[in-house]
Amino acid sequence: MAAVAADSIYLTPEHELLREQVARFVGREVEPHADKWEEQGFVPRDVLRRMGSAGFFGLMYEPEYGGAGADALTNLVFAEALSQSTYAGFIITVLVHTDMASPHLHHAGSAAQKDKYLRKVIAGETVTAVAITEPGAGSDVAGIRTSARREGNEWVLNGTKMFITNGVHADLYFVAAKSGPGKREVSMFIVEKGTPGFTVGRALKKTGWLSSDTAELVFDNVRIPAANLLGEEGKGFYSVMKNFQTERIALAAMAVGHCTRALELTLDYVRQREAFGAPLWDKQTIRQRIAMLDAKTRAARQFMYHCAWRVTQGHDIVQDVSLLKALTGELVNEVVQACQQFHGGMGYIRETAIERLWRDARVLAIGGGATEVMLEEAAKRY
Repeated sequence: MAAVAADSIYLTPEHELLREQVARFVGREVEPHADKWEEQGFVPRDVLRRMGSAGFFGLMYEPEYGGAGADALTNLVFAEALSQSTYAGFIITVLVHTDMASPHLHHAGSAAQKDKYLRKVIAGETVTAVAITEPGAGSDVAGIRTSARREGNEWVLNGTKMFITNGVHADLYFVAAKSGPGKREVSMFIVEKGTPGFTVGRALKKTGWLSSDTAELVFDNVRIPAANLLGEEGKGFYSVMKNFQTERIALAAMAVGHCTRALELTLDYVRQREAFGAPLWDKQTIRQRIAMLDAKTRAARQFMYHCAWRVTQGHDIVQDVSLLKALTGELVNEVVQACQQFHGGMGYIRETAIERLWRDARVLAIGGGATEVMLEEAAKRY
């Protein structure tokens, strides 16, 4: 039984059809196999290609490259539906590709760059990653130290990136580097796997998101053609800031999807599990707490849809999205931890769905902009 209503004034029958298509794909292609992916630490490429063939990887991209030309609400519906899987490593592998990395090519790429790469990105044949975070710089993009210097018809990149999702198995990387002396003089570059001097320093072991690969990347005198500059020289900081909004809405969708699934699992469990001669659902305190968690999830969902709708209307959404990311990153941890508590000892058994959700939810208050950073972003705009 569904824990929360999916209806919204912002959604159309086409949105609901997409939601159903994603749910069927996840039920058929993901849930039966994802335990193995958790063990191996990555999602198989053939699964990503099937998602591309199903049309899931180009929802907002131009039809001329194989995309659907849809809007931000459609993309949000996809992300939320995907995020009702209990395997967040799979989800983040996909969302980094669709909402965090490839949008840099979509927004800033030249016609030649799109013609070279975008069709295969949409088809799932080329997997993407975005390399911004460093050992000493995360949300503070102006603080990155990876450098790019121009030498004739080439750029030379030097530095280290950290916590890069899809870092091991991606084919195409969008890399932020300081290209001048100014504090915000950052440029974005396209770097292909196998470029001399570009290596995976190490694969990183994480508490959760086990079926996503996360890596340290090293750039040691990496030479790339001048044509691999993505967008305008020195304007990459603003490109990153713009794309953060897409990324943070996707992470909010992930959080809301996890809340939804956790509540569904918990409703089923407390109606069946008996204690002291009656189902847990008969305990007033449990019913009321679940209802309150449901209320918070529904409210967060509507705020999320509103933010995506404002994107379609061309509004400045930085403050709204910052608040949304802070809210949902904290809420998912509140909801999933409470649901785990209602599962009792079973909630602490490795590889149960609720334990996996609890473990995977923690990073949603950290990654893509920690709660404290998001609140500061919102507060300075009052």
